[in-house]
Amino acid sequence: MSTSRLNEVLAKARQETAKVIIGQHEVIEQALIAIFTGNHALIEGVPGVAKTLLVRTLAHVLGCEFARIQFTPDLMPADITGTNVFNLQRNEFSLIKGPVFTSFLLADEINRAPAKTQSALLQAMQERLVTIDRETHALPPNFTVFATQNPIEYEGTYPLPEAQKDRFMLKVTMKAPERADELALAQRTMTKESPEALLAGGVVQPVIRPEDLQELREQLGAVVLRDELIGYLVDVVRETRRHESVLVGAGPRATQSLIMAARAFAAISDRDFVTPDDVKAMAVPVLEHRLILRPEFEIEGLSIAEVIQQILQQVAVPR
Repeated sequence: MSTSRLNEVLAKARQETAKVIIGQHEVIEQALIAIFTGNHALIEGVPGVAKTLLVRTLAHVLGCEFARIQFTPDLMPADITGTNVFNLQRNEFSLIKGPVFTSFLLADEINRAPAKTQSALLQAMQERLVTIDRETHALPPNFTVFATQNPIEYEGTYPLPEAQKDRFMLKVTMKAPERADELALAQRTMTKESPEALLAGGVVQPVIRPEDLQELREQLGAVVLRDELIGYLVDVVRETRRHESVLVGAGPRATQSLIMAARAFAAISDRDFVTPDDVKAMAVPVLEHRLILRPEFEIEGLSIAEVIQQILQQVAVPR
């Protein structure tokens, strides 16, 4: 199986998304990696860095449906999954599907909702199934959750439990744009070239149909990952459990996620084989949200990203 079609689609998708999302090249790549590996992503960034616009644009580029849920403290599980409502005309219950029945779901400020509502997403994310009144319903095959968190404002929030964070393949960190990018955005505001106007005006073209996504995902299996590199990748994840500054390290699901992410990163870089640099490039997005530092190291100002970089320097790279 060749990966040339996959490489071509990824390059086109990145190009079309970049018409709307100015700068943020790494963020676009990481979001595409989550989609093309059939996984979910946690997006973290301050308000106004185009988190919602990113997901809306990706849905348009990949020809998929998009839905958004604003999580609030009073949001109930049924507000996400849907509910059965009695139809007087038919004299029977009929299902009113919730916003979870879509391809790309933006769960905005997921940490604002209580645990019961957050857990309503768990089954959907893991099994792509939803149970409503003891009846199980399948979600669309391309179902992908992009959950956003505001890293600054913690008042009135319910932190995501570790088990739920582990369901997200990547943590995508959206920083404020560089000066040149912000200047370009400022100049385009209030014109027909503004990001929202470009998306609404049909300038951004879909590159595939929704049904093509599954076939393209299967092509990732053709990206060569040598046994020595799998060993290296496993050693990197295992080292997170032994590092002196780490209280809780990454589990086996992180190993699987890193393998898939490294393969997708190779494909997005127009290659059909994985290099150690691909593993290093994806280590922070895949591992950062899964580690918990010991309090004494956290007080000293050590960041999880710095710990991962230390681990990458310690573990011997295969030749």
